[in-house]
Amino acid sequence: MKRRNFFRSIAASGVGAVLSPVVKAAPAPTVTQTRKKPETNIATAKAIPRTINSMPGKYPGKVVKVTNPDCIVDGKPSETVAYEMIKQCLLHLTGETDLKKAWRQFVGPEDIIGLKVNPIGGRLLSTTHAVTKSVVRQLEEAGISRSKIVIWDRRQEGLDDADFNATNYPGVQFMSTECYDENKSYISPEGRFYSEEWIDKEQFYYADVEGEYDAYTLPYMVNGGKNSYFTKICTEKVTKIINLPVVKNAGTSVTICMKNLAFGAITNTGRLHQDLWHDTCAHACAFPPLRDKVVLNIADGLYGCFDGGPAANPQFICRYNTILAGTDPVAVDRIGYDIVLAKRIEEGIQREERPGSRTFMEMAEELQLGIEKRDKIELIDLNLNS
Repeated sequence: MKRRNFFRSIAASGVGAVLSPVVKAAPAPTVTQTRKKPETNIATAKAIPRTINSMPGKYPGKVVKVTNPDCIVDGKPSETVAYEMIKQCLLHLTGETDLKKAWRQFVGPEDIIGLKVNPIGGRLLSTTHAVTKSVVRQLEEAGISRSKIVIWDRRQEGLDDADFNATNYPGVQFMSTECYDENKSYISPEGRFYSEEWIDKEQFYYADVEGEYDAYTLPYMVNGGKNSYFTKICTEKVTKIINLPVVKNAGTSVTICMKNLAFGAITNTGRLHQDLWHDTCAHACAFPPLRDKVVLNIADGLYGCFDGGPAANPQFICRYNTILAGTDPVAVDRIGYDIVLAKRIEEGIQREERPGSRTFMEMAEELQLGIEKRDKIELIDLNLNS
């Protein structure tokens, strides 16, 4: 059966989601690749003038870490505790004594605010509702209408699996690039991907690596070829982005702030996981749709993982009891990396840091997206243990 006819058949039968397996993200390479890197268009991103909101934001190199062992109650993250942890993050990050004023440093009532969650781990290991609901509540208290809040990710399937829906978040908008209809078919009756309406052909990350996918995988990639297009959620819909990643490992590296943004905002990512994993984490964040709109990163480490990431493998899920916050995604990733590395060493997964594990952070620092060097990072470490 020809590919287009195959998809028409899926659309007609409404069984697209059954036939199309979720493509799990591959972990980061454990060592820096030695062969010649493929050509990219990062020079294009570097040539675009920066704005007042460009990474690393208002507080470069500053990270607030709040830990509270009481954040999990009866096996469930506590929204009450998460709210207070995030509050302390914001107050100590900004130096304000009023939470509303702290939030107003980053967003205002005129903004359309995108909350970039990470739902790849489903109900086991995604951005927790305790953290997400606390952020929504605090935004409301800061004068932001729920109708101007958009919870988004690349995949509608991920949002659905992790229960990011109108029942849990009444009045909030939900958006995804890779989306389907009420029958969970990714293809319209006319034989087109619904996702094609949500990609911006004018803004893309080019890499000289060809993406070729079979009929089962293509709905999760949207397009093949050498371009990875940015989602219109970033380029057109939202004016500000608050990044809500999970503290997880990816091989000997981590998938926290920059990975959640980069691989969550572009299409055709399967081709980028081998030779260009580190490059993509840094490069995609250097383009205006992310560089100039991400104003805050709140990393959810109530639960996390130390191995088997970024997918949810129960035997490697752990309680970090921590939330990290900063405008600088590179600095937040570095502090998160140290937390995960310490846990991996404690669990005997590795004995010491392995070469190349921080490559994407080093590349991001070179692109002036943030601070990677640990001795240049100001860490405010708070323990709220009651």
